[in-house]
Amino acid sequence: MQNETNEDAKIHELKQQPARSYEGDFERDIWRVFKIMGEFVDGYDGLFKVGPCVSIFGSARLKEDSKYYDMAVEAAQKLVKSGFGVITGGGPGIMEAANKGASLEKGKSVGLCISLPFEERPNAFVDPKYYFKFDYFFARKVMFVKYAQGFIVFPGGFGTLDELFEAITLVQTQKISVFPIILIGTEFWAGLITWLKETLLKEGTISVSDFVLFHITDSTDEAIEIINRFYKTEELKPNFT
Repeated sequence: MQNETNEDAKIHELKQQPARSYEGDFERDIWRVFKIMGEFVDGYDGLFKVGPCVSIFGSARLKEDSKYYDMAVEAAQKLVKSGFGVITGGGPGIMEAANKGASLEKGKSVGLCISLPFEERPNAFVDPKYYFKFDYFFARKVMFVKYAQGFIVFPGGFGTLDELFEAITLVQTQKISVFPIILIGTEFWAGLITWLKETLLKEGTISVSDFVLFHITDSTDEAIEIINRFYKTEELKPNFT
């Protein structure tokens, strides 16, 4: 009975709100297009000048006592020594670790930040010269891919999976050129790989050849070697045609 009363109150409250104008919504959407365009222009202009980078992804929730935090620091340091900058989402956890590693080696430490309730400011290791602020996830995700020469993906949640599968899809559909995509943590990713093989592959929704689009390892040395070996024969360049 109490639930019905609460629902009735909410319905009544909604009915009291002024009707939205279709024309007003359309006008706001048109202006929003210019804001979106601005994010792309600023991102393209700024990131083009940074030079070759590798995007590092992973959970914002993993703390300094996680082995993956330490591995992200190591991976970033090794990338800088190999001549790459590091791109992250600019937040805490694995992102902070990767920016920290790049900063320790005096490398380019890029943060593509977005305002979230639990991530209001960039981590302390994002270089202010390479700090970019986004309001739209989709614009930010384009920048992760377009100016990255590879992805290193640590354990993470929905956001990490989103970025991982978008990159794999873009390569699979030939919207971007093949580039190294490396998952760190065989134990963490084992369940996902099993599901891909025993469900998607079995049902025919993916192909055996799709499994060559990414690598899995527990070694940061191997991850960096995969990237360096790839660019012995491939050109460093922005993605998308």
